[in-house]
Amino acid sequence: MDLRALNARRHPYYRLRHALLAAPIALIALVTVGDILAPSDVHLGPFLVAAPALTASFAGPRITGFIGAVAVLAQVVVAMVRSSATDLNHTVQIVSLILISVFVTLFAHLREVREKELVQLRSVAEAAQQVVLRPLRERIGPLRMASVYLAAEAEAQIGGDLYAAARTPHGTRLLIGDVRGKGLEAVGDAAVVLGAFRASAHQEAELSGLVAYLEGAVAPDLQDACVEDADGVDDRGEAFITAAVLDVPDDRQTLGLVNCGHPPPLLLRGGRVIRLDVTHPAPPLGLSELVEPGLAAQTFAAETFAFEAGDIMLLYTDGVIEARDDTGTFYPLAERLAAWQGTSPRALLSHLCDDLLSHAAGHCLGDDAAMVAIERLG
Repeated sequence: MDLRALNARRHPYYRLRHALLAAPIALIALVTVGDILAPSDVHLGPFLVAAPALTASFAGPRITGFIGAVAVLAQVVVAMVRSSATDLNHTVQIVSLILISVFVTLFAHLREVREKELVQLRSVAEAAQQVVLRPLRERIGPLRMASVYLAAEAEAQIGGDLYAAARTPHGTRLLIGDVRGKGLEAVGDAAVVLGAFRASAHQEAELSGLVAYLEGAVAPDLQDACVEDADGVDDRGEAFITAAVLDVPDDRQTLGLVNCGHPPPLLLRGGRVIRLDVTHPAPPLGLSELVEPGLAAQTFAAETFAFEAGDIMLLYTDGVIEARDDTGTFYPLAERLAAWQGTSPRALLSHLCDDLLSHAAGHCLGDDAAMVAIERLG
Protein backbone atom coordinates (compact mmCIF):
# COMPACT_ATOMS: atom_id res chain seq x y z
CA MET A 1 0.00 0.00 0.00
CA ASP A 2 1.38 3.38 -1.01
CA LEU A 3 2.64 5.25 2.05
CA ARG A 4 3.02 8.50 0.14
CA ALA A 5 -0.70 8.48 -0.66
CA LEU A 6 -1.48 7.98 3.01
CA ASN A 7 0.84 10.79 4.02
CA ALA A 8 -0.75 13.11 1.45
CA ARG A 9 -4.09 12.27 3.00
CA ARG A 10 -2.68 13.38 6.33
CA HIS A 11 -1.32 16.65 4.87
CA PRO A 12 -4.20 18.39 3.04
CA TYR A 13 -2.47 21.78 3.54
CA TYR A 14 -0.23 21.26 0.53
CA ARG A 15 -3.21 20.84 -1.77
CA LEU A 16 -4.35 24.39 -0.90
CA ARG A 17 -1.05 26.16 -1.45
CA HIS A 18 -2.04 27.74 -4.76
CA ALA A 19 -5.51 28.64 -3.50
CA LEU A 20 -3.91 30.58 -0.65
CA LEU A 21 -2.49 33.09 -3.13
CA ALA A 22 -5.91 34.70 -3.29
CA ALA A 23 -5.46 36.02 0.27
CA PRO A 24 -2.46 38.39 -0.30
CA ILE A 25 -3.84 39.56 -3.65
CA ALA A 26 -7.19 40.39 -2.08
CA LEU A 27 -5.39 42.13 0.78
CA ILE A 28 -3.45 44.35 -1.65
CA ALA A 29 -6.64 45.26 -3.51
CA LEU A 30 -8.57 46.10 -0.34
CA VAL A 31 -5.76 48.18 1.19
CA THR A 32 -5.17 50.06 -2.08
CA VAL A 33 -8.83 50.98 -2.59
CA GLY A 34 -9.26 51.78 1.10
CA ASP A 35 -6.20 54.02 1.19
CA ILE A 36 -7.31 55.95 -1.91
CA LEU A 37 -10.80 56.51 -0.52
CA ALA A 38 -9.68 57.27 3.05
CA PRO A 39 -9.42 60.83 4.44
CA SER A 40 -6.14 62.65 3.91
CA ASP A 41 -5.00 62.11 7.49
CA VAL A 42 -5.57 58.33 7.35
CA HIS A 43 -2.83 56.16 5.80
CA LEU A 44 -3.48 52.43 5.21
CA GLY A 45 -0.36 51.85 3.11
CA PRO A 46 1.67 50.24 5.92
CA PHE A 47 -0.78 47.33 5.88
CA LEU A 48 0.53 46.33 2.44
CA VAL A 49 3.58 44.82 4.10
CA ALA A 50 1.37 41.98 5.32
CA ALA A 51 0.90 40.71 1.73
CA PRO A 52 4.51 39.57 1.01
CA ALA A 53 4.95 38.47 4.62
CA LEU A 54 1.86 36.25 4.36
CA THR A 55 2.95 34.87 0.99
CA ALA A 56 6.39 33.91 2.34
CA SER A 57 4.73 31.58 4.83
CA PHE A 58 3.49 29.17 2.16
CA ALA A 59 5.00 30.11 -1.24
CA GLY A 60 8.46 30.12 -2.78
CA PRO A 61 10.78 33.10 -3.35
CA ARG A 62 9.53 33.81 -6.89
CA ILE A 63 5.89 34.15 -5.92
CA THR A 64 6.83 36.03 -2.75
CA GLY A 65 8.93 38.46 -4.76
CA PHE A 66 6.11 38.89 -7.26
CA ILE A 67 3.58 39.69 -4.51
CA GLY A 68 6.09 42.10 -2.98
CA ALA A 69 6.51 43.87 -6.31
CA VAL A 70 2.72 44.12 -6.73
CA ALA A 71 2.45 45.58 -3.21
CA VAL A 72 5.16 48.18 -4.00
CA LEU A 73 3.40 49.07 -7.26
CA ALA A 74 0.12 49.47 -5.36
CA GLN A 75 1.85 51.78 -2.87
CA VAL A 76 3.23 53.90 -5.72
CA VAL A 77 -0.25 54.16 -7.25
CA VAL A 78 -1.70 55.26 -3.90
CA ALA A 79 1.05 57.88 -3.51
CA MET A 80 0.46 59.33 -6.98
CA VAL A 81 -3.32 59.46 -6.52
CA ARG A 82 -3.28 61.00 -3.06
CA SER A 83 -0.35 63.41 -3.46
CA SER A 84 2.94 62.54 -5.12
CA ALA A 85 5.33 59.62 -5.23
CA THR A 86 8.06 61.95 -3.93
CA ASP A 87 6.07 62.90 -0.86
CA LEU A 88 8.22 62.14 2.22
CA ASN A 89 5.55 60.04 3.95
CA HIS A 90 4.88 57.90 0.90
CA THR A 91 8.58 57.72 0.04
CA VAL A 92 9.33 56.22 3.46
CA GLN A 93 6.46 53.74 3.05
CA ILE A 94 7.65 52.68 -0.41
CA VAL A 95 11.28 52.22 0.67
CA SER A 96 10.23 50.30 3.79
CA LEU A 97 7.96 48.04 1.75
CA ILE A 98 10.77 47.33 -0.73
CA LEU A 99 13.21 46.39 2.06
CA ILE A 100 10.71 44.16 3.85
CA SER A 101 9.75 42.46 0.56
CA VAL A 102 13.42 41.71 -0.10
CA PHE A 103 13.89 40.25 3.38
CA VAL A 104 10.80 38.01 3.28
CA THR A 105 11.75 36.84 -0.23
CA LEU A 106 15.15 35.82 1.14
CA PHE A 107 13.47 33.95 4.01
CA ALA A 108 11.18 32.21 1.51
CA HIS A 109 14.27 31.13 -0.43
CA LEU A 110 15.88 29.71 2.71
CA ARG A 111 12.67 27.89 3.62
CA GLU A 112 12.45 26.41 0.13
CA VAL A 113 16.03 25.14 0.38
CA ARG A 114 15.15 23.52 3.69
CA GLU A 115 12.06 21.90 2.18
CA LYS A 116 14.13 20.43 -0.63
CA GLU A 117 16.49 18.94 1.93
CA LEU A 118 13.53 17.39 3.75
CA VAL A 119 12.24 15.95 0.48
CA GLN A 120 15.63 14.35 -0.13
CA LEU A 121 15.62 12.91 3.39
CA ARG A 122 12.16 11.47 2.82
CA SER A 123 13.40 9.90 -0.41
CA VAL A 124 16.27 8.30 1.48
CA ALA A 125 13.80 7.05 4.12
CA GLU A 126 11.60 5.54 1.42
CA ALA A 127 14.61 3.85 -0.16
CA ALA A 128 15.65 2.50 3.24
CA GLN A 129 12.15 1.21 3.78
CA GLN A 130 12.20 -0.66 0.48
CA VAL A 131 15.47 -2.31 1.51
CA VAL A 132 14.70 -3.04 5.17
CA LEU A 133 10.93 -3.50 5.01
CA ARG A 134 10.28 -5.01 1.62
CA PRO A 135 6.70 -4.89 0.38
CA LEU A 136 4.94 -8.25 0.47
CA ARG A 137 3.86 -9.90 -2.74
CA GLU A 138 0.12 -9.89 -3.32
CA ARG A 139 0.05 -13.63 -4.02
CA ILE A 140 2.28 -16.24 -2.38
CA GLY A 141 1.27 -19.85 -2.99
CA PRO A 142 -2.33 -20.37 -1.85
CA LEU A 143 -2.26 -17.10 0.07
CA ARG A 144 -3.34 -13.63 -0.97
CA MET A 145 -2.00 -10.84 1.21
CA ALA A 146 -1.59 -7.10 1.68
CA SER A 147 0.41 -4.98 4.11
CA VAL A 148 0.55 -1.40 5.34
CA TYR A 149 2.83 0.63 7.60
CA LEU A 150 1.67 3.81 9.34
CA ALA A 151 4.44 5.80 11.02
CA ALA A 152 3.60 7.64 14.24
CA GLU A 153 5.41 10.76 13.04
CA ALA A 154 3.79 12.41 10.04
CA GLU A 155 7.06 12.81 8.10
CA ALA A 156 8.51 9.43 9.03
CA GLN A 157 8.45 6.47 6.64
CA ILE A 158 9.85 3.67 8.77
CA GLY A 159 10.27 2.82 12.42
CA GLY A 160 10.52 -0.19 14.72
CA ASP A 161 7.56 -2.22 13.43
CA LEU A 162 8.40 -5.00 10.99
CA TYR A 163 6.88 -7.75 8.86
CA ALA A 164 8.14 -10.24 6.30
CA ALA A 165 7.13 -13.33 4.37
CA ALA A 166 9.25 -16.16 3.01
CA ARG A 167 8.26 -18.91 0.61
CA THR A 168 9.50 -22.41 1.46
CA PRO A 169 9.11 -25.73 -0.41
CA HIS A 170 6.24 -26.72 1.89
CA GLY A 171 4.44 -23.45 2.56
CA THR A 172 4.81 -19.84 3.59
CA ARG A 173 6.36 -18.40 6.72
CA LEU A 174 5.35 -15.04 8.11
CA LEU A 175 6.82 -12.69 10.67
CA ILE A 176 5.43 -9.59 12.35
CA GLY A 177 7.18 -7.78 15.17
CA ASP A 178 7.61 -4.60 17.13
CA VAL A 179 10.92 -3.28 18.43
CA ARG A 180 10.74 -1.49 21.76
CA GLY A 181 11.74 2.11 21.18
CA LYS A 182 11.84 4.50 18.24
CA GLY A 183 14.30 6.22 15.96
CA LEU A 184 17.33 4.88 14.13
CA GLU A 185 18.18 2.40 16.90
CA ALA A 186 14.77 0.74 16.50
CA VAL A 187 15.25 0.65 12.72
CA GLY A 188 18.61 -1.07 13.20
CA ASP A 189 17.12 -3.70 15.53
CA ALA A 190 14.29 -4.30 13.04
CA ALA A 191 16.85 -4.82 10.27
CA VAL A 192 18.63 -7.45 12.39
CA VAL A 193 15.41 -9.42 12.94
CA LEU A 194 14.37 -9.22 9.30
CA GLY A 195 17.82 -10.26 8.10
CA ALA A 196 17.87 -13.25 10.45
CA PHE A 197 14.37 -14.28 9.36
CA ARG A 198 15.18 -14.11 5.67
CA ALA A 199 18.41 -16.05 6.20
CA SER A 200 16.88 -18.88 8.24
CA ALA A 201 13.26 -19.20 7.05
CA HIS A 202 14.36 -21.52 4.22
CA GLN A 203 16.86 -23.50 6.31
CA GLU A 204 15.08 -24.34 9.55
CA ALA A 205 12.74 -27.28 9.03
CA GLU A 206 10.74 -26.64 12.21
CA LEU A 207 9.10 -23.38 13.24
CA SER A 208 10.52 -23.76 16.73
CA GLY A 209 14.01 -23.91 15.30
CA LEU A 210 13.39 -20.75 13.28
CA VAL A 211 12.31 -18.81 16.38
CA ALA A 212 15.30 -20.13 18.32
CA TYR A 213 17.53 -18.90 15.51
CA LEU A 214 15.91 -15.46 15.67
CA GLU A 215 16.45 -15.34 19.43
CA GLY A 216 20.08 -16.32 18.99
CA ALA A 217 20.61 -13.61 16.38
CA VAL A 218 18.78 -10.86 18.23
CA ALA A 219 19.87 -11.36 21.85
CA PRO A 220 23.60 -10.55 21.38
CA ASP A 221 22.78 -7.50 19.25
CA LEU A 222 20.37 -6.11 21.84
CA GLN A 223 22.77 -6.80 24.71
CA ASP A 224 25.59 -5.04 22.87
CA ALA A 225 23.33 -2.03 22.35
CA CYS A 226 22.44 -1.83 26.07
CA VAL A 227 24.73 0.09 28.39
CA GLU A 228 24.48 1.20 31.98
CA ASP A 229 22.61 4.46 32.44
CA ALA A 230 23.81 7.48 34.42
CA ASP A 231 22.89 5.77 37.70
CA GLY A 232 24.83 2.64 36.85
CA VAL A 233 21.68 0.55 36.30
CA ASP A 234 21.86 -2.22 33.71
CA ASP A 235 19.04 -1.67 31.17
CA ARG A 236 19.24 -5.00 29.35
CA GLY A 237 15.65 -5.74 30.32
CA GLU A 238 14.53 -2.61 28.50
CA ALA A 239 15.54 -3.85 25.03
CA PHE A 240 13.36 -6.50 23.42
CA ILE A 241 11.29 -7.30 20.34
CA THR A 242 7.80 -8.76 20.42
CA ALA A 243 7.11 -11.05 17.49
CA ALA A 244 4.68 -13.57 16.08
CA VAL A 245 6.09 -16.19 13.70
CA LEU A 246 3.75 -18.31 11.60
CA ASP A 247 4.08 -21.28 9.28
CA VAL A 248 1.24 -21.82 6.79
CA PRO A 249 1.59 -25.18 4.96
CA ASP A 250 0.24 -25.57 1.44
CA ASP A 251 -1.22 -29.06 1.88
CA ARG A 252 -3.10 -28.57 5.18
CA GLN A 253 -5.69 -25.95 6.15
CA THR A 254 -3.86 -25.12 9.36
CA LEU A 255 -1.15 -22.81 10.56
CA GLY A 256 1.59 -23.06 13.16
CA LEU A 257 2.18 -20.11 15.50
CA VAL A 258 4.88 -19.14 17.95
CA ASN A 259 3.98 -15.95 19.80
CA CYS A 260 6.80 -14.09 21.54
CA GLY A 261 4.86 -11.55 23.59
CA HIS A 262 3.07 -10.08 20.56
CA PRO A 263 -0.64 -9.16 20.24
CA PRO A 264 -2.47 -12.32 19.05
CA PRO A 265 -3.46 -12.60 15.39
CA LEU A 266 -7.15 -12.21 14.58
CA LEU A 267 -8.92 -14.66 12.27
CA LEU A 268 -12.02 -13.53 10.40
CA ARG A 269 -14.25 -16.49 9.56
CA GLY A 270 -17.88 -16.17 8.50
CA GLY A 271 -18.33 -12.79 10.17
CA ARG A 272 -16.79 -14.02 13.43
CA VAL A 273 -13.45 -12.83 14.82
CA ILE A 274 -11.31 -15.50 16.47
CA ARG A 275 -8.30 -14.57 18.60
CA LEU A 276 -5.40 -16.96 18.06
CA ASP A 277 -4.23 -17.06 21.68
CA VAL A 278 -1.44 -19.54 22.31
CA THR A 279 -1.44 -21.63 25.48
CA HIS A 280 2.24 -21.13 26.22
CA PRO A 281 3.52 -17.80 24.85
CA ALA A 282 7.27 -17.35 24.62
CA PRO A 283 9.09 -14.29 26.01
CA PRO A 284 9.84 -11.44 23.59
CA LEU A 285 12.98 -11.85 21.53
CA GLY A 286 16.00 -10.68 23.47
CA LEU A 287 14.51 -11.51 26.90
CA SER A 288 14.64 -15.31 26.90
CA GLU A 289 17.94 -15.54 28.75
CA LEU A 290 16.76 -13.01 31.33
CA VAL A 291 13.40 -14.70 31.91
CA GLU A 292 14.72 -18.25 31.98
CA PRO A 293 18.44 -18.89 31.38
CA GLY A 294 19.02 -21.50 28.71
CA LEU A 295 15.58 -21.09 27.17
CA ALA A 296 17.00 -19.69 23.95
CA ALA A 297 18.71 -23.01 23.29
CA GLN A 298 15.53 -25.01 23.89
CA THR A 299 12.61 -25.60 21.57
CA PHE A 300 10.00 -22.87 21.21
CA ALA A 301 6.67 -24.67 21.17
CA ALA A 302 4.55 -24.03 18.07
CA GLU A 303 0.78 -24.34 18.40
CA THR A 304 -1.56 -25.29 15.59
CA PHE A 305 -4.75 -23.46 14.58
CA ALA A 306 -7.25 -24.05 11.78
CA PHE A 307 -6.83 -21.75 8.79
CA GLU A 308 -9.46 -22.69 6.22
CA ALA A 309 -10.18 -21.56 2.68
CA GLY A 310 -11.89 -18.17 2.74
CA ASP A 311 -10.46 -17.21 6.15
CA ILE A 312 -8.70 -13.87 6.45
CA MET A 313 -6.06 -13.50 9.16
CA LEU A 314 -4.92 -10.10 10.42
CA LEU A 315 -1.48 -9.57 11.90
CA TYR A 316 -0.90 -6.21 13.57
CA THR A 317 1.28 -4.34 16.04
CA ASP A 318 0.21 -2.66 19.26
CA GLY A 319 0.23 0.76 17.59
CA VAL A 320 -3.12 -0.21 16.07
CA ILE A 321 -4.95 -1.26 19.22
CA GLU A 322 -3.38 1.51 21.33
CA ALA A 323 -4.53 4.38 19.08
CA ARG A 324 -6.84 6.67 21.11
CA ASP A 325 -9.63 9.04 20.19
CA ASP A 326 -10.48 12.39 21.82
CA THR A 327 -11.93 10.63 24.87
CA GLY A 328 -8.92 8.36 25.35
CA THR A 329 -10.73 5.25 24.08
CA PHE A 330 -8.53 2.61 22.44
CA TYR A 331 -9.25 1.57 18.88
CA PRO A 332 -11.66 -1.44 18.95
CA LEU A 333 -9.91 -3.51 16.29
CA ALA A 334 -11.80 -6.78 16.80
CA GLU A 335 -15.16 -5.00 16.74
CA ARG A 336 -14.34 -3.07 13.56
CA LEU A 337 -12.96 -6.21 11.94
CA ALA A 338 -16.16 -8.15 12.67
CA ALA A 339 -18.27 -5.37 11.11
CA TRP A 340 -16.30 -5.36 7.85
CA GLN A 341 -18.15 -6.75 4.82
CA GLY A 342 -15.40 -6.79 2.18
CA THR A 343 -13.80 -9.68 0.33
CA SER A 344 -10.04 -9.05 -0.05
CA PRO A 345 -7.02 -8.33 2.17
CA ARG A 346 -6.25 -5.08 0.35
CA ALA A 347 -9.82 -3.83 0.82
CA LEU A 348 -9.66 -4.81 4.50
CA LEU A 349 -6.47 -2.83 5.14
CA SER A 350 -7.77 0.17 3.22
CA HIS A 351 -10.89 0.14 5.38
CA LEU A 352 -8.94 -0.28 8.62
CA CYS A 353 -6.46 2.50 7.73
CA ASP A 354 -9.24 4.97 7.02
CA ASP A 355 -11.12 3.92 10.14
CA LEU A 356 -8.01 4.04 12.34
CA LEU A 357 -7.02 7.53 11.18
CA SER A 358 -10.61 8.68 11.62
CA HIS A 359 -10.62 7.25 15.16
CA ALA A 360 -7.45 9.18 15.99
CA ALA A 361 -8.59 12.34 14.16
CA GLY A 362 -6.63 15.38 15.27
CA HIS A 363 -3.97 13.24 16.93
CA CYS A 364 -0.83 11.57 15.66
CA LEU A 365 -0.71 7.83 16.28
CA GLY A 366 0.93 7.18 19.63
CA ASP A 367 3.13 4.50 18.10
CA ASP A 368 4.00 3.10 14.69
CA ALA A 369 1.33 0.77 13.35
CA ALA A 370 1.76 -2.12 10.93
CA MET A 371 -0.85 -4.54 9.61
CA VAL A 372 -0.71 -7.61 7.38
CA ALA A 373 -3.85 -9.30 6.07
CA ILE A 374 -3.63 -12.86 4.69
CA GLU A 375 -6.41 -14.79 2.96
CA ARG A 376 -6.26 -18.51 2.26
CA LEU A 377 -7.67 -19.18 -1.18
CA GLY A 378 -9.58 -22.28 -2.14
